[in-house]
Amino acid sequence: MKKFFIGLLKAVGILLLILVVALGGFLWLGNYHPKPVESAAVSCPESAPLLEAGQDVKALTWNVQTLSSKNYVFWSDLPNNDGPDEKPSKEDITATFEETVRVIRDENPDIIFIQEIDSGAERTYYEDQMARLTEMLPEYPCYSSVFDWKSAYVPHPRIHGSVGWKVAILSKYKISEAERIQLSTANKSFLENQFKIKPAILKAMMPTSDGGQFAALTLHLDLYVPGTDAKEIQLAEIDKVLSELDAAGIPWLLGGDFNLLPFDDAAYARLAPEQQKYYNPKSELKILTDTYQVAPTVEEMTGADFAKWFTRWPNDPSISGPDRALDYYFLSDMLGIGEYYVRSEDTLYISDHLPVVVEFQIP
Repeated sequence: MKKFFIGLLKAVGILLLILVVALGGFLWLGNYHPKPVESAAVSCPESAPLLEAGQDVKALTWNVQTLSSKNYVFWSDLPNNDGPDEKPSKEDITATFEETVRVIRDENPDIIFIQEIDSGAERTYYEDQMARLTEMLPEYPCYSSVFDWKSAYVPHPRIHGSVGWKVAILSKYKISEAERIQLSTANKSFLENQFKIKPAILKAMMPTSDGGQFAALTLHLDLYVPGTDAKEIQLAEIDKVLSELDAAGIPWLLGGDFNLLPFDDAAYARLAPEQQKYYNPKSELKILTDTYQVAPTVEEMTGADFAKWFTRWPNDPSISGPDRALDYYFLSDMLGIGEYYVRSEDTLYISDHLPVVVEFQIP
């Protein structure tokens, strides 16, 4: 009998060990663990034209909300994470692709920055949305994309499946190389750290006809975590990347969804109390606006026409229209800034963010 119990204990111990190893393997292999800096795949034909010195260039940045339309209140759209919807229909996704492409074609930018485009996510039927977008936009033959959230299975009661969203850059002009630069995040529990969003900068290098280079950068920052300095660290890391480009004499443009309000007490105060929890009352964006050209300017975003620059309309029924600015451009001092604007007149019902356009001149 004693031998039986010893054998049983050994068997249970082996089983527990197998379960621990399997769980560890899932947490590691089933989740995304990028290096601090990684090369990013680029698709670009050798025949793609080069940017010309002195050329006027137009860019568009847009968080496309996984092409899921404005016809839903997703579970994460409400402050208590209790929205009724978990995924869009395939028909709404297709209609949103068509509307997104319509706007892009009408604006006809030279460079496109995209945030929140899905790849392999259960909620959008495991589609590689970049493949569909680039097929619909053959006039942008050069592109690169990287993940900032990826997991084979998220054990969240409203997800229970795979996730995968990306940031991307599409261009009419040659991209020679690209890289993913990981940004710091707020430290959470061991389990939460495995599944959390891992925001990064996607930097694409574009050669110019005079032998120089231009850097196009995009990002999608995660939400503010109260009680942490994660945002200050992220902004300092972004500043380091930009200052290194400046030191190398490389002109650059950074556009994206910063998930940060303008540095303005009024911008925070205008939000409903349940919406304020997503932001620091003193926006960390000041780290960049104090140093670099920004479009729109701080004066415009905090002046009498501040609403002109709103770029976010949450899918929350209590919010009747765009109510905050979160999407911006920062530009190298080497670039001449032309016209810039938020396109809102016909884009309100495509995504929960509005596209932002800027024109500039390559030196």
